[in-house]
Amino acid sequence: MSYLKHKLYGLMFGLFKHTRVEENRISFIIDSRESFKGNLDYIKREFERRGDFEFNFFYKDKLSLAGFKKLASSRYVFLNDNFFPLAFMKFKSENTIVQLWHAPGASKKFGGSVDIESREILRKISENTDCLIVTSKNIIGYYSEAFQMPESKIRALGLPRMDYYFEDHDLSKLKKDFCRKYGISHDKKIILYAPTFRDEEKYNNVFNYLDLNDFNEELGDEYVLALRLHPKIRNFYKDDISSKGKYIDVSGHESEQELMLISDIMITDYSSIMIEYSVLDRPTVFFTYDLDEYLANERGFYYDFKSTVPGPIVYTSRELIDAIKNDEFEKSKISEFVKTQFDEIDGQSSKRIVDYLLNNEG
Repeated sequence: MSYLKHKLYGLMFGLFKHTRVEENRISFIIDSRESFKGNLDYIKREFERRGDFEFNFFYKDKLSLAGFKKLASSRYVFLNDNFFPLAFMKFKSENTIVQLWHAPGASKKFGGSVDIESREILRKISENTDCLIVTSKNIIGYYSEAFQMPESKIRALGLPRMDYYFEDHDLSKLKKDFCRKYGISHDKKIILYAPTFRDEEKYNNVFNYLDLNDFNEELGDEYVLALRLHPKIRNFYKDDISSKGKYIDVSGHESEQELMLISDIMITDYSSIMIEYSVLDRPTVFFTYDLDEYLANERGFYYDFKSTVPGPIVYTSRELIDAIKNDEFEKSKISEFVKTQFDEIDGQSSKRIVDYLLNNEG
């Protein structure tokens, strides 16, 4: 790849190489859809507690000379996702570039772990990044490979957005509002079904594998199924994913974290959402109707999937229903899994990160 567009970003950024760095200016690199914004919001809030800082959102899909100037003059620059132009942008030593990444833990292999061709540009990005934040020392090696970054630059300080679960939420009100919005009884327990996308298109319509009529007949008195499709699913399945059977589609619900907080059980497959949900210490069922093909042809995992995931693995709609009906969950397996993915679960991740930057990078 020539990375022509990304090199152009680098040239435009270079116009401001002599811009003075403002000690109180902080920039957040994000796209105009504000994808994965949660980490940035929590870091912003933590800096606001510390003093008089100026915040700037740099939209990576909108070219702006004023935006490049503010970026060049920022004491701290935070990323939450990939930003390939960083490979061609020369920051000063006074700038501190921090990659927060948007997902906790390590599950499916990504980045340089699977895409050999991208390793060169990832190494260049790594050279221009001062710090990568992860959730556990156990996964530093995986992230080092994925980002092609020296382990010495990686810090296990936590994921800012995980602080959400330690805030003072009124769960009763959250659920009441949810039930009112979707027209369901407040007495129903919520099963959140959050499948990931598959590169193999035929496996993306979950209703080809989940018998919703049987599901509702046997579980519908107690539970309601809430389907949360992955944001990328439309890129991997062109037809309609819907069913005439009873369920609620929460794919457009604003807060995924709120859905997890009010749900009683999660159904997923290979999605990294299992890592975040595991901190709630609630049951997860892994509905992996295409497991053998997925393991053979998709990205693979940083661990042995069958022996590690924190819940029963099922392959058919019948097995899925039975696992929920028979309460086939081992709480100890959840806690064991959490220990491999998080060093601290205390609602203090944002504080630790900002403390580290102000005390060690200042």
